[in-house]
Amino acid sequence: MRNHTSLTSFILLGLTDDPQLQILIFIFLLIPYMLSVTGNLSIIILTLVDSHLKTAMYFFLQNFSLLEISFTSACIPRFLYSISTGDRSVTYNACVCQLFFTDVFAVAEFFLLATMSFDRYVAICKPLHYMTIMNYTVCKRLVFCCWMTTLLIILLPLNLGLDLEFCASNAIDHFACDANPILKISCSDTWFIEQMVIVCSVMVFIVTLLCVVLSYMYIIRTILRLPSAQQRTRAFSTCSSHIIVVSITYGSCIFVYIKPSAKDEMAINKGVSILTTSISPMLNPFIYTLRNKQVKQAFNVLVKRFLLLSKN
Repeated sequence: MRNHTSLTSFILLGLTDDPQLQILIFIFLLIPYMLSVTGNLSIIILTLVDSHLKTAMYFFLQNFSLLEISFTSACIPRFLYSISTGDRSVTYNACVCQLFFTDVFAVAEFFLLATMSFDRYVAICKPLHYMTIMNYTVCKRLVFCCWMTTLLIILLPLNLGLDLEFCASNAIDHFACDANPILKISCSDTWFIEQMVIVCSVMVFIVTLLCVVLSYMYIIRTILRLPSAQQRTRAFSTCSSHIIVVSITYGSCIFVYIKPSAKDEMAINKGVSILTTSISPMLNPFIYTLRNKQVKQAFNVLVKRFLLLSKN
């Protein structure tokens, strides 16, 4: 998005110009954002301080919570600032940074979900070898691979995007710097970049979804072979939180790629973006906490420690 026409800033059009609706949107986004940061930060703290939460599953959950905080913080605070001050302008460099970080965190999230599904596969299908296979070194390498693969996928399209020219308009029809609305206002030939973005998006989606589906095919087959209903229920409960989060993440992504009419396409994309950047990061800590006894126990222990310290 290099500027050949003295372009120094963009205007983010947001969701609406209605002042009353903007107040409702501000409240609607602020509360989930605060809950999201608080909830995910609580999970990170619990997995760091509680000795019972030192397994691979909670290591990945810790990284996933960090990703959720980073992803929602890359979008929502800037939009809240825009609503509260009325300042919709964003500098060129800030827009590029926001686009880079939101894409990196979003893509890394898909790879991490796929890695977490592999972790569940090992836990259910190879329980006797779980601690050996999913040791701390392997977990760190898997997370590192998630980040490196993400960067390799993101950097080429972003680098090509730095050469775009903007002639007529600098108004982005979105509440954040997103690739599609930026490409729409460019006067450069964006066909190659658009195809590359589509190919990279579909590749990430298909590859990670395939990993998740294959993992759960083996998991379901193993669970169905367990002799007692109690064992099957216990095994399924260890995967239920991950299944819900995967369903929300992939479901919203599929919804974006269902081709609406041209008139409604951007409005639908904005709505799904609100869901993925605000609501999903808020729900995930509650999904994992409410359905996980170990996390709830660790939380209760941490609260009791805090109360004892406050009394002393």
